[in-house]
Amino acid sequence: MKLLFPRSSRLQRGWEYDLVFRTGKRLKGELVRLLFMEAPDGVTRIGFAVGRRQGKSHERNRGRRILRESFRRVLPWLNQGLWIVSSLRSAGLKANAREVYFDIARVLSSRGLLAEGWSGPNWEYPEEGSHRKEGSCQPRHG
Repeated sequence: MKLLFPRSSRLQRGWEYDLVFRTGKRLKGELVRLLFMEAPDGVTRIGFAVGRRQGKSHERNRGRRILRESFRRVLPWLNQGLWIVSSLRSAGLKANAREVYFDIARVLSSRGLLAEGWSGPNWEYPEEGSHRKEGSCQPRHG
């Protein structure tokens, strides 16, 4: 199974973020902060908020990449009909994607936002098409 995070699964408009910030319920993990609400359109979508106070642009970009990768791995098991806005806490900016993924999975499962078929967090989930073996990259000769 290939784990994707298509554009259609992301919050893209400012009013969508505003609505979640104004009316959403808040969850807090050790590394992440989540706001969620029932989706008005019934489609599960996720947004990321990393503010300027959280560091320079390269640090904020890294934070967004980590959040995106973590949610890409949990997206197939999220209950349908949710809008979620995720941000990193200050401790999360220093964490790696694996740690953030486990924190997100713990927070979502404690609130019952993950589907019943979810077997628990598994970072080593095999991806379709990942047939390359470790160290199989050959150097290019030019």
